[in-house]
Amino acid sequence: MDDMPFVPPDFDPPQRLSTPEFVLEPLGPQHNERDYHAWTSSMEHVRATPGFPDGSWPHEMTAEENRGDLERHQRDFVERRGFTYTVLEPADGDVIGCLYVYPIKDAPGAEVRSWVRADRAALDLPLAETVAAWLESTWSFEQVRYRGRPDVSR
Repeated sequence: MDDMPFVPPDFDPPQRLSTPEFVLEPLGPQHNERDYHAWTSSMEHVRATPGFPDGSWPHEMTAEENRGDLERHQRDFVERRGFTYTVLEPADGDVIGCLYVYPIKDAPGAEVRSWVRADRAALDLPLAETVAAWLESTWSFEQVRYRGRPDVSR
């Protein structure tokens, strides 16, 4: 499985998904300040979100360490090793969550996790449902393991 690409060479990863409730765009260092505020203000809520059961993230880090993390996610996106999207408020572009799409370690397909800020907790399930449908209709994964959610397989 390590020699197989995560996505087909001719697949163009989506750069945006817009709904009335949220917008997804690739996460990068330009989101650092708002991303840092989003997760640091909601650490306990994120840890309680389906898919984050081990408590290893979020963990304390500086804003500069967060920037490094966002730069790594941006490199993964460009190099097609994984796809991390920021979840934005449509009205003002504020960061309200995050979506991670990375290879399953033991099988072909994608492992997915998402979270939203505590003050946007009602968006958790609609985000997950929209993302699951988007991954099934737009992406080419054999299976999707949405951590803490029902799996989607072709």
